[in-house]
Amino acid sequence: MEVKSTTKFVRLSPKKARDVAREIQGLAVSSALDILTFTPKKAAQLIGKTLKTAIADAENNFSLDAGSLVIKEAVIGAGPTLRRFKPRAKGSAGPILKRTSHISITLVGSAPEKKKKVTRKAAAKQVEEAPAAAAAVEEQA
Repeated sequence: MEVKSTTKFVRLSPKKARDVAREIQGLAVSSALDILTFTPKKAAQLIGKTLKTAIADAENNFSLDAGSLVIKEAVIGAGPTLRRFKPRAKGSAGPILKRTSHISITLVGSAPEKKKKVTRKAAAKQVEEAPAAAAAVEEQA
């Protein structure tokens, strides 16, 4: 079960927030909260709020245990940019870009399972053993 929580229009540049988001991807929720608590950046506080919201959603809406939750992905997208101008020399103006972000965190109930690769030899061996196993079942019946 995946639980997704999003915070939009955060007044922080996406580049600064991505540095913090990379640190918590793939971690258990408890260790991610510890890291965010002791990270001295504005992004850590905002990502922590979004993470706590996702945890609350998982517990209340989907009846998942908070201890088994893992952060599948933490994505920081670019929001709309506020454009302002500052006066410059000789009557010109210099642009000021006030960037915003969209923070999105996805949690899964436990560690994602990795699929095992099956080699050609192993697949051929399974095909050869299948008729023998079927014959053994028919003999028992």
